[in-house]
Amino acid sequence: MSSRQRIPQIDSIHELAEFWDTHDVTDFEDQLEEMTEPVFVRSGEATIRLPLPLQAWEDLRKLASDKGTTDVALAQEWVLEKLKAA
Repeated sequence: MSSRQRIPQIDSIHELAEFWDTHDVTDFEDQLEEMTEPVFVRSGEATIRLPLPLQAWEDLRKLASDKGTTDVALAQEWVLEKLKAA
């Protein structure tokens, strides 16, 4: 496959999944760019950036790992619990 083919500009995650099921990302390396923000956000949800001291983030990651979850899922659980109790 030639890198002259362009990555399609599609808003549908399903159509993108179909495209990548039949193409190799290494054929498009010259077109890739790093994203620092989510590209797809589920409706009814918002994404926030939460700055934490490095040690707090490391502690959160360890606690989450010990619980068999991710740091994001654990932080989300805690925030939702606090909001419910407020």
